[in-house]
Amino acid sequence: MDDFRQKPMDNTTKKKVTAAIAKWVATACRPINVVEDEGLADIIRIASNDWTYKLYSRATITSHVQTLHETEKAKVQQALEETKSVAFTGDYWTSLSNHNYLGVTAHYFDPQWKLQSHALTVLKTEDRHFANAVAELFMQVAREWDIQHKVVSLTTDSARNMIAAARQLPFEHMPCIAHIVHRAVTVSLTNSPFDSALAKCRKVVGHFKHSPANQAELEQQQVAHQNKESLAQEVSTRWNSTLEMIKRVQRNAEPLRDALAQHTTNVAMSTATELEKLKKLEAVLEHCRYVSELLGGETFVSCSAVLPTLCHLSRVMEVTEDDPAYMIKFKETFAADMEGRKEKTNITWLRVATALDPRFKDLKCLGKPHRAKVWDAIRALLLDMERPAQPVNQVTPEPPMKKPTLMLAHESSSDEEEDSIEQCLERYKAEPLAGMDDCPQEWWSTHEGAHSEMACLARKYLATPATSVPSERLFSLSGHVVQKKRASLLSENVNRLVCLSNWLKAKK
Repeated sequence: MDDFRQKPMDNTTKKKVTAAIAKWVATACRPINVVEDEGLADIIRIASNDWTYKLYSRATITSHVQTLHETEKAKVQQALEETKSVAFTGDYWTSLSNHNYLGVTAHYFDPQWKLQSHALTVLKTEDRHFANAVAELFMQVAREWDIQHKVVSLTTDSARNMIAAARQLPFEHMPCIAHIVHRAVTVSLTNSPFDSALAKCRKVVGHFKHSPANQAELEQQQVAHQNKESLAQEVSTRWNSTLEMIKRVQRNAEPLRDALAQHTTNVAMSTATELEKLKKLEAVLEHCRYVSELLGGETFVSCSAVLPTLCHLSRVMEVTEDDPAYMIKFKETFAADMEGRKEKTNITWLRVATALDPRFKDLKCLGKPHRAKVWDAIRALLLDMERPAQPVNQVTPEPPMKKPTLMLAHESSSDEEEDSIEQCLERYKAEPLAGMDDCPQEWWSTHEGAHSEMACLARKYLATPATSVPSERLFSLSGHVVQKKRASLLSENVNRLVCLSNWLKAKK
């Protein structure tokens, strides 16, 4: 009688279920063979009250995923066609099967001033990462999406091959600011007065992390002290892991000391003096963590915040009368290292981006002599926009040469053009300064009509990411796709699945 009362799913519902499974497989990076799992089929049968339902084959789901990929790719392609400027980020990744992949993401503002971010490719590479090969790969990606004439900047880490490749490209290069800050912290902690205290922390964390029995004893002590929290292991390639290790050791100092006292061991807990040192170190490293997290976002403007945040970091690292000798050495080493690395950033681009952000257009993060030069640079850029475009039939050398500086003004300009540009600048500078909690994207969306010329520049400069974190996030996603059981996955399938997952998650 139960079988008689069942009503099988109609074809329309079956198609919706199949499409939902394909979307779930793509978004969550599930292996295709999940459709052969009888457990999934049973769940759908119970939910639909249709015990005759059978899951479609792997080939069918694969076909749906491919169709979904083509549909979403067409949407991204259409969005890129409608924008005038695009910013790239790029980085390399090595899979479990020891294959190299280049991840590239695109960033731009849509007509509503919402910052969009899309994965363009996770491309398997065969050649060595020499500068010429790297530059050609970036151009290949730009040509594939037909945006080679729209790409204005490329954000990468500070690897030498990336810097050399950027010199050969017609894009402005933006070194990853988070990498720079992290490297300055690493240099400042090397052979520093904190070596002994940090070494003890690493040994204590390793003692409990690598032994289940020791971990159980620590958990008992944490329960007694009403502070149950796992310890954090320092990883040299993971940003802010040193800070997280210090914070958790500080918060669990008493449970750690009591757990170590239960057995005779060569692991010693940090002394009160060493813990005091680490507390002072934690205070300054917390600012570095804030900077790296602030500049690593994709949904908000980050490029214009680089100089203000570095200025804040510089003030934090100023030596005070209350600083002990070990903090003075750390701060001085950090400040000197950051100053040298800051000179290697694209400082001209960052200054223009800062001026185009309504929160920072007073340019207080710069010295007074530099402020006038920034507005001169913007004046030159506006003047360049006013000039007529080159004839279509004019021959352009290949590859196009990058401008040596953004501050080059054209000598041939009429007085009317100069007056118009000056008025445009004055109108923008006369606007009230936006608050720190205000969103520059929302500000430009409501003021674009009054400052159309400046808005064109803002779309170009503010869309540039301050870090290469977006392309690195692709590799976190790739790690879910290229697992040990799927290490032999074809490179084109890796590219399809990672990009599709990125596009679908961006729509949520």
